[in-house]
Amino acid sequence: MTGKLNHKTLVLAIVLVVVVLVSLVAALDCFVNSAGMPEFYVGVEMAYQNANVSDVRTMVDRVKDYTNVFVIGSVELTYNESALDESCDYIHSAGLKIIVLLTNFTNYSFDTRIWTNKSQLKFGDDFLALYRYDEPGGDQLDNAKLRFVSNTTNYADSASNYTYILEQHVNFYKGNVSRIFTADYGLYWWDYKAGYDTIFAEFVGNQSRQRHIALCRGAATAFSRDWGAIITWKYNNEPYIEDADSLYNDLTLAYSSGAKYLIVFDYPKTDTYGILTDRHFNALKRFWDWTHANPKAFGSVKATAAYILPGDYGSGLRSTTDNIWGLFPADNLSTKTWNDIEAMTNRYGARFDIIFDDNTIGNVAGRYESRLFWNETVTP
Repeated sequence: MTGKLNHKTLVLAIVLVVVVLVSLVAALDCFVNSAGMPEFYVGVEMAYQNANVSDVRTMVDRVKDYTNVFVIGSVELTYNESALDESCDYIHSAGLKIIVLLTNFTNYSFDTRIWTNKSQLKFGDDFLALYRYDEPGGDQLDNAKLRFVSNTTNYADSASNYTYILEQHVNFYKGNVSRIFTADYGLYWWDYKAGYDTIFAEFVGNQSRQRHIALCRGAATAFSRDWGAIITWKYNNEPYIEDADSLYNDLTLAYSSGAKYLIVFDYPKTDTYGILTDRHFNALKRFWDWTHANPKAFGSVKATAAYILPGDYGSGLRSTTDNIWGLFPADNLSTKTWNDIEAMTNRYGARFDIIFDDNTIGNVAGRYESRLFWNETVTP
């Protein structure tokens, strides 16, 4: 009898140990998955002209299983408050975070500040951000009709005036929404200085991805903010967007470089899903699966070096002849800075940042292992 009891006790003990071990392994796996996955967002910006709620539903249903944020970028849709509310409700019901692009408040029949505040309260953290004033830096560089600053005589005044005016646009919604974002392709430093929480660096055409990462990440780091990337047009005609493999490569590069937000720009509506094809969606899904299999890859490509430009040097940095602040032609520094950045890219890839000698924000350069100034020799 005693032997049988001892045998039963032993069996019970073994069963209990196995149950405990299985539970611990499951709990540990759950902990690793939840704790190991970085806070990171990827999604599509639907920016069709004259889009409607049906367009939103169609795109949300297509991408909801391998994205976690949706950007309403169609301004015509946002002019209709009920359609905007219905779209946000549908996005939220699909389990996606919401970002909404709003244009000039005078274009709306309703109070956009009240609306953003109401939406923030309704959706909480799921109303991720307001997307306010698209491409302010790009407009300053390239669009005479929309640039903020047009009559200064030096770089310092251009920087000061640009930052001040843009700050008013950002501050218009401060207090009504938790975060304010925009996308841009130049002057990132002063966009952040004006108060944006996050800038999406535009991966456009054949422009160097590494240079835009260096500029946007460098500014975000300096101002202790987040940054992201948005994959936009490669061509000015159909198919507009890059091929699926290039899209995947751009997404993985930005993710590895620490971009917290990754958006695929979808405009115009040339087919059911705009310019995006099945191959693009497959690339998005492949990227989604890769991020979940490789959470430690996030931010693994870190900037160890900094290239430091003069504090008010608002060049577009797209060529040796690019303008400065949209107001001044290339100067005697333009060719050198271009060649220096090319040399830094060849040496470091995406492991360097471009920052500015701005004494208003402390010793930013001290964060980097190596530092090269514009007036030093940069060797290839």
